[in-house]
Amino acid sequence: MKLNLKRPLAFFDLESTGINVASDRIVEISILKAMPDGTEQVKTLRINPEVPIPLEASLVHGIYDEDVAHEPTFKQVGEELARFLDDCDLAGYNSNKFDIPMLVEEFLRAGIDFTTDGRHAVDVQNIFHQMEQRTLKAAYQFYCGKNLENAHSAEADIKATYEVLLAQIERYQNKEWEDRKGNKSIPVQNDVPALHAFTSLNKWVDFAGRLVMNDKNQECFNFGKHKGRTCVDVFQSEPSYYAWMMQGDFALSTKRKLEQIWKRWNEQKNNPGQQAKLDLNSAESDKPLTSDLLNELQNKFKKE
Repeated sequence: MKLNLKRPLAFFDLESTGINVASDRIVEISILKAMPDGTEQVKTLRINPEVPIPLEASLVHGIYDEDVAHEPTFKQVGEELARFLDDCDLAGYNSNKFDIPMLVEEFLRAGIDFTTDGRHAVDVQNIFHQMEQRTLKAAYQFYCGKNLENAHSAEADIKATYEVLLAQIERYQNKEWEDRKGNKSIPVQNDVPALHAFTSLNKWVDFAGRLVMNDKNQECFNFGKHKGRTCVDVFQSEPSYYAWMMQGDFALSTKRKLEQIWKRWNEQKNNPGQQAKLDLNSAESDKPLTSDLLNELQNKFKKE
């Protein structure tokens, strides 16, 4: 079967020093570019990350410090990669959550103008997860080994849901789970607050998950002392928090989103048509961004 393409579709996969988009680096990239005429182009590059590769990462992908010691850095090959991906849509497996954010971060870090704007992104994992049955009937068969009779009857469905939860708790209660940040826990417990925490998914604003949307569709901080507060609320009460984040060790994609929110907020508060007039003369916001102030802000707003 041939893909129906109007422009190239670049499938790519990354190996890296870890899974933190802000701090980890690419050590290998492989791209298969499917062309509209049915031909394919493949490019694979090893990259010197300029930082040590943790042993646990090397044990996964088999690439060690000595394997990339004499390879080019991302900054040295970035322009070549950007040209190779020019006018391409992007595809991968779990690429929307990891590979694309990691690649964009490397381009930004190298000062190379690469954007996903106007590109389509195809995540093959999401097709798999959405097309394979995730219905109650399938879950009942998988976890309980029974066929669900009278499916879509409210009483039958709710009883089956109850049985599925009991089976899930029994199946996973001692099973360790690792999130994308490498944090390990045993989240499926016979405890409602624990189950609530594990099953409450957020709507991310940025790839790194530092910013999320609340149920009122407002951008909120998702970490630290201001977790759960809207960005606008924090900007009004402690504008130096924005300066600290923009100068701190946060993903560039996070900073870009935060900068967009900050600019929008400033435009709104400076609009005389706005009903609420926000205070522009905060003493905190008037302080120059000296190194002493940045150290003070770092201590004040330490990441949790």
